[in-house]
Amino acid sequence: MPAALILAALTRSNSPVPIVFWCAVGFIAGTVIFVLGFRLLQRRRLILDTPFSKIRSASMGMVEVSGLAAGPYTMIAPITGRPCYYYRTLVWELKQRGKNKEWVKVVAECSHLPFFVDDNTGRVLVDPRGAELDLHQDYKEEFCNSFFTTKDPAPPNVNSLLSRHGIVTSNKIKVEEFCIKPKNSLFILGTLGENPGIELAPEPVHEDEPVDVNSAQLFSQPISALLNSSRAELESDSYGGGSVASPRVIPLSTAQHPVKTLDMSQQQKIAAALVKAGITNPAAWGAAGLTAPGMQVAIDASHGTDGFEQHPAVVLKKGSNNGAFLISWRSQREVAGRLGWKCALMIPGGPALALLSLYLLMRFFHML
Repeated sequence: MPAALILAALTRSNSPVPIVFWCAVGFIAGTVIFVLGFRLLQRRRLILDTPFSKIRSASMGMVEVSGLAAGPYTMIAPITGRPCYYYRTLVWELKQRGKNKEWVKVVAECSHLPFFVDDNTGRVLVDPRGAELDLHQDYKEEFCNSFFTTKDPAPPNVNSLLSRHGIVTSNKIKVEEFCIKPKNSLFILGTLGENPGIELAPEPVHEDEPVDVNSAQLFSQPISALLNSSRAELESDSYGGGSVASPRVIPLSTAQHPVKTLDMSQQQKIAAALVKAGITNPAAWGAAGLTAPGMQVAIDASHGTDGFEQHPAVVLKKGSNNGAFLISWRSQREVAGRLGWKCALMIPGGPALALLSLYLLMRFFHML
């Protein structure tokens, strides 16, 4: 009997504590997996039952739309350096926890600008706050600044990110970045409602995520590192995109009308010429004496909002009554399919694990 063999294997240990412990863990884990499986099943049914709408004919309430990300303003992601409307940058540190090592999140930067989804029938403003995000991973690398390692040391942009958060470590780190970039195809399940006051502006919205940072790291830095970190924050642009300082910063205009050439400063004329020539490399901007992280916003602001409404009447966001809000780079069919096979594993697998653990526990205490 498989259960008897499992119990016999567990009882080979000298102490009975591990047997009871692992049986209890298995029972709790099986119950949690079962509950999560039903929640995923409810989410899948909601996705399949919610009517898919064209933006032009979408009605107020829960809707599903698909289209391309668009908007008049973009910012630069701190690691990849790509223009985007949303970025989420994570840094994980491999820390010793007891006898084992595990990845711990020590940095989480998340910023977004107002952006739209366009499906050729219309545009709708998206407020991504509170959304469950399933985005394409644009960057994932591991680094280590320790001398005794074969891993490559962290590049300057990663070190700049760590210094802004006061992180100094010689452990292995893993850097990940997820972005919503112009013309990215998105599937969104959310609530279409009245705009609570969101308007187009080049200033990004920053969101904080909980991280596990040892406070000793902050005080273990030399004073010079702390001063450099503070100076980098003051010199960095408002998008969290880095600490690239420049002699002169282009003032960003939020006017709705294009700025005339005669009214531009010399730096703004250089910026406009670089954009017109299709030069978007941050190094080229730095050579011209311009601030690379803010370039895309400066460009778009100087050309107005390109037909986008400054105060859209409706916005696609997380609803107050129905909190379901999903933004995914996959199609509706792919999202539903992934949820389907997860439910097929979790709903029967959870109870099976819980019952097996309970049976082994009862056998151990001779209750059967």
